Amino acid sequence: MPVAARVKPADFFTPEEWAPLAARSRSRGLWLVAHAWLVIVAAGALFVAFPNPLTLVVAVMLIGARQLGLAILMHDAAHGCLHPDLKVNDWVGQWLCGAPTNGELLRYRDYHLGHHKFAQQAEDPDLGLSAPFPITRQSLWRKAVRDLTGQTFYKQRIKPSLDAFRDGAKKGVPFRKTARGVYRFWRPFLIVNGIIILATSLIGLWWAWPVLWLLPMATWYPLITRLRNIAEHACVAKDEPDPLRHARTTRAGWLARAVLAPYYVNYHCEHHMFMHVPCWNLPATNRLLAAKGVTERMLTAPSYVAVLGMASSKAA
Repeated sequence: MPVAARVKPADFFTPEEWAPLAARSRSRGLWLVAHAWLVIVAAGALFVAFPNPLTLVVAVMLIGARQLGLAILMHDAAHGCLHPDLKVNDWVGQWLCGAPTNGELLRYRDYHLGHHKFAQQAEDPDLGLSAPFPITRQSLWRKAVRDLTGQTFYKQRIKPSLDAFRDGAKKGVPFRKTARGVYRFWRPFLIVNGIIILATSLIGLWWAWPVLWLLPMATWYPLITRLRNIAEHACVAKDEPDPLRHARTTRAGWLARAVLAPYYVNYHCEHHMFMHVPCWNLPATNRLLAAKGVTERMLTAPSYVAVLGMASSKAA
């Protein structure tokens, strides 16, 4: 079974250059998690203080982007990069990053490491996300509409549980047994979101959870997750032999980082080259590689708009 080609840090960096890039921090990862939650609270407070359609749209976009940010930080935890103490790393990655949006760290870790092992190979579990591209512009717009209207959220989050009950009934599985399995799947999400509902209700904002948490999760979060996936691997050659071109790095300004690509997720080529570098060290990794002339060989894009144009370039 072929695996993706690898690079060795020693091929690009001296030991003195590599050591700080790969170093874990006891504070930086925890600060990013805290930052995500602070932005979520601040965006929600903006709408509470000035309730109008504009502030609602801003809050939904900022909160949805930080929900993606929590998923990105769970991704760092899956690589053991969020904290040098693995117990702290896994607890924070599971309960403060994954569970709020129904992510599950250990399940994701097994799945995601397979993606790194077989990147752009037939065995890559994420290959289906990039294989259809390029698509038509009309197809991309239809996908965006499904994301923003909650259809993708229903298909990915709600429908599998409903299907479990339907399939269980067809196979004669007792309802109680199926319900236990579905509950185990949703349990972390229910615990964390129950705490959020209780906390907001105690301060008289009982409506905050559906409006300022569930709504972003069902609309903006699926859309930018799709756009991020497109930017990372769409139109990348299957069975690509060059490890510097298994994934794409996309330049992102402050606005893109705020609403689309938080916590250095746009440095995806560097991440695939050196998957144990914490996300906050990816910009420094990029600068060092650029100084050595390596970025000229890497797969890059000038903006997310440019990537989407390429990914939707198929004739109608």
